[in-house]
Order: sequence, then structure tokens, then C-alpha cells
Amino acid sequence: MTDDPARTLALLWRVDQPTGTRGPRRGLDLDDVVARATALADAGGPDGLTTLTVRSLAKELGVAPMTLYTYVPGREELADLVVDAAYAAMPRADTAGRPWRERLTAVAEENRALHRRHPWAARVDPSRPVLGPGETGKYEHELAAFDELAELAGLDDVDRDAALTFLLDVTRAAALVEQGAAGDDTGSWWAARAPVLTRVLDPERYPRAVRVGTAAGAAQGSARDPDRAWRFGLARTLDGLAALVD
Repeated sequence: MTDDPARTLALLWRVDQPTGTRGPRRGLDLDDVVARATALADAGGPDGLTTLTVRSLAKELGVAPMTLYTYVPGREELADLVVDAAYAAMPRADTAGRPWRERLTAVAEENRALHRRHPWAARVDPSRPVLGPGETGKYEHELAAFDELAELAGLDDVDRDAALTFLLDVTRAAALVEQGAAGDDTGSWWAARAPVLTRVLDPERYPRAVRVGTAAGAAQGSARDPDRAWRFGLARTLDGLAALVD
């Protein structure tokens, strides 16, 4: 949490910002600073946002750290700006008039793409929203996707928010699992264990584990296929929301 929430919100919404008519000339643009900070966070992978500092960004920009403090008060404010800019830049499909399952699928896919483009985004605490224009626009867009479902199921505003939270939580969880498996050489991992597993996995003692595991491994080429798991999980998530209509 920032030390001065009001100052952070003013920075996010670009209100009451210095005009540059007094004091030293500002040689950088805030949007450019945020863009470079975003690239630096992306380069850091899933932990990129937590490791982002004013000092590391200043080094990237080739300026003194004190120079950046004329744009952002500190690391927390910088992180909020990066998060909100990522939300603002998300592609948002116009799904008005389409069936509710298609609209919610689009929201889930948009967020999955966000987590893949910015791996750190899945680790942003959703209970501490930054409340900038990017996040507010994202929230408005995603709530609109629930219009038909809310009407069919008679959802009030609180339940609509809960349904969106549920969908986003499922998407975030899938992204975190996928990140955990990213970069693993599953082929060599299984090959190293195959000789012993062949000896100890008795089909008569573990009939389901051997049969199902073998079938899934053959179909997916590994113990887990992130895309297959995502499609299956998203479909079941929408099935669960469909129960509200019934």
C-alpha cells in the first residue's frame, strides 16, 4: 500500500500534475517512464514487479534515481502505474449482443493473454486494486460481459461482482500453474524416472493410476497440457455459472 493514496490516485489519473513551467526542466515523459518500467518488469518474469525499483529503472534510463522522483514518489507508486498501464493496454473484444458464454470466454481469454504477456500480473494482489483509469475501464468492460447472465439469473450487483471475481480467480490460478511449469524439460524429467517407475508401478495394484496416467500422457505428450487443462477448466467454470440460470 502506498503512503499517500490520494497522491497515487492523482498520479494514476494524471490530475494536478506539474506543468513544467517552474523548477528544473523535466527531460522525460511519464508515459515513457512507465513503458520502460513495464518492459523491465516483464524481463523479470513472474517476480518482475516485486523486483522493480526506482534505482533499477533509473539505471535502465541512464538517469540518476533522484531524477525519477520528480515523476513518481517511490517504488509502490511506480508499481501501481505499471499495473494500471497494463490493464489499460489490454485488447478488449466488443462482444455486445453475443451469448453470455461467448462473452465470458472472451473476458477469460483476455486475462489469460494479459498473464502471458506480463507474467507478474497474475501475482498482483486483487484485494488491493490500484483504482486507476486502466483498471476501472477493465472492470467496466468485464462487468458488461455479464449483462445477459445477470438478467437471466436475476443476479444483483453484488452477485455479479462475485461471478466476475470467480472467473478471474480461475484464470489467475491457471496462469500461476502454467508459470510454475514453464521452462521445465518434461521429456527428460520423465525419462530419468521411467526405469524405476516401470518396475514399481504394478497395473494390478494401481489399475486406474497406470491406465489413466498412460492414456493422459500419450494424449498430451506429458503429464500436463496447459492448453488442454485451460479449455477443460474454463468450460466447467462456465457450466458452474450456468447453474445460476437453472
